Amino acid sequence: MPAAAILIDRPAWSWRLLPALSACLAAPAFFVVRIPWLGWLLLAIALLSAWLLERADAAGAPVVQDEGVRAPSLVRDLSLIALGLLVVSVIPLAAELDNLAFVRFTLALGGAVALPYVVSRFVYRDRAIRFPWRGGGRWTRFQWVWLVAVLALGWLILPFYFITTGVYQNWPVVDTPEMIARLFVGVGAVGIWDELFFICTVFALLRRHFPDWQANALQAIVFVSFLWELGYQAWGPLMTIPFALLQAYIFMRTRSLAYVVSVHLLFDAVVFLVLVHAHNPGLLDGVFLL
Repeated sequence: MPAAAILIDRPAWSWRLLPALSACLAAPAFFVVRIPWLGWLLLAIALLSAWLLERADAAGAPVVQDEGVRAPSLVRDLSLIALGLLVVSVIPLAAELDNLAFVRFTLALGGAVALPYVVSRFVYRDRAIRFPWRGGGRWTRFQWVWLVAVLALGWLILPFYFITTGVYQNWPVVDTPEMIARLFVGVGAVGIWDELFFICTVFALLRRHFPDWQANALQAIVFVSFLWELGYQAWGPLMTIPFALLQAYIFMRTRSLAYVVSVHLLFDAVVFLVLVHAHNPGLLDGVFLL
């Protein structure tokens, strides 16, 4: 039986939170202040301190569970997060739509998901990372209502955010059918990747060691830092922090990657339309209030 769902005792507070925080703070080092050596240092501190804590704590050492399954190791799980962050950090995350940028993003973002998964499954053999597509079954009425609410909130908030702050200029001008199509593909692809990495990888790994609210707060640091370099700047974190927290919470409750991806893609569909609207005044004036 696969052992990815094993959760050890997760105390409300423990010294293990410090290595995890150090690992997650590497994200703003890489993607916000853009000091690579600081990110490397924070990851090294995270892994070394996690190793020392596990060594000092007999309960933290790998133990044999039922069917020979080892309990989650903080060192192993933080190493997977570190691996993903290091892969993403090798490329600039400024939004670009040329062919080279598509290749660069595909290799780096794809590798940031694939490599931790492969290491977890075939090297650590604990299958800590999973992508449960359907999760808990059929969507509830509330889930359908929330999809509509996401569209409405995006329609109300995103035009004001992108246009009044001018952050739409962090994305290339899209004034031809080809560029608009490229923007559509790029926004959607990155949105799907967000859920694969931040939720199914970072959040899922942290949940194995910390209470859900702590794991959620930690993954939000990584999520929002990535979005900052991607272009969601100015007061963007006031919007992206709640979004990151909600996405993890929804995934935890629904156990459905399909649902959180659907939520994200609907939101990103509005992002796409707003960017087209901002770069092409008059084209979608009847759609948005601003």
